[in-house]
Amino acid sequence: MKWEAVKLGDVIDFFDARRVPLNSGQRAQRQGPYPYYGASGIVDYIDDFIFEGRYLLVAEDGENLNSRKLPVAFFAKGRFWVNNHAHIIRGKADKADDEFLKHWFAQTNISGYITGAAQPKLSQMNMKQIEIDLPPLPTQQRIAAILSAYDDLIENNTRRIAILEEMARRLYDEWFVCFRFPGHETAKFDGDLPTGWSEVTLGEVADVAWGDTKTTKKSYVDSGCVAYSAAGPDGFLPHFDYERTGIVLSAIGANCGITWFARGKWSCIKNTIRFFSRDQSISDEYLFFTTGLSDYWPKRGAAQPFISQGDAKQCKVVVPSESLHERFLAIARPALKQADNLRHMNANLRAQSDLLLPKLVSGEIDVSRAEAMLEAAE
Repeated sequence: MKWEAVKLGDVIDFFDARRVPLNSGQRAQRQGPYPYYGASGIVDYIDDFIFEGRYLLVAEDGENLNSRKLPVAFFAKGRFWVNNHAHIIRGKADKADDEFLKHWFAQTNISGYITGAAQPKLSQMNMKQIEIDLPPLPTQQRIAAILSAYDDLIENNTRRIAILEEMARRLYDEWFVCFRFPGHETAKFDGDLPTGWSEVTLGEVADVAWGDTKTTKKSYVDSGCVAYSAAGPDGFLPHFDYERTGIVLSAIGANCGITWFARGKWSCIKNTIRFFSRDQSISDEYLFFTTGLSDYWPKRGAAQPFISQGDAKQCKVVVPSESLHERFLAIARPALKQADNLRHMNANLRAQSDLLLPKLVSGEIDVSRAEAMLEAAE
């Protein structure tokens, strides 16, 4: 299997000349169903399209070219519009596979072709000069199929997670927000609550405390026990603070008010609040759905919203009848556990994909071996 060193401009076609930028005012007057793409993905939806089919978009400018927080190359499919902040390309027939190129961009350092400090830019001229080692087209397609299969498995698991959590969320809303629980037709009410139910504060039924204020993301390691920051489960620590279920709340910043259900061995760091039930009549699962309502948490601050621990403890919790709580738990607990198992599966799939990606697109690992690894993972 011979790999050939080529320049990217020799194996791709550009469609940049068809791009048409629209400012926010123009787009506001043209709202519609068609995606309007920029350097890192969909920016808006408008009333017309200039592309139809599947094209590979590559960021032309922006901070993401250096930070790589988002993919620099991604597909746009169907009917869509693109502004002048993304290159539009396709691989030349019999030379380059679009899927292979997308994965190649995901692991390749192209910093030498990026200009500008304040505003990083990958010009079309520089992009054409990027050097790439390409295997024969059939090998490119096999490599792309392997890596895309990992992506598909992860995406499928992600959809299943969303379905499981949405199912439990809808049940919670139906029973404990709308009061359409089993037997509600004959239920009696004492004021706003069914007879036998009560309202307490979160601090009365849960152990509420700050995450470890002395620990930040600088303490993260490559592997270990999962750690939650104000952005969610985004790292590992060499130790764990808890070995149980619990809820982690983002207490400041862009994700302020978002909660995550934690289980197993875990920790939470600065800018989080963690809590778990200390009352036998309330489960952690029930608290997770109660506190996950969009308007549940009182926030202070305008420029930088935050939630104080004192305010968190005073938030109200409706305590249902024991029998109804148990019926809900019998459904919600397995759903959350299955969702958590799928997240762990996704983490393993991502780790395996990340390991294979650079080795496959560089020819370091044999394609047949990678296909066997994928078959074992499915």
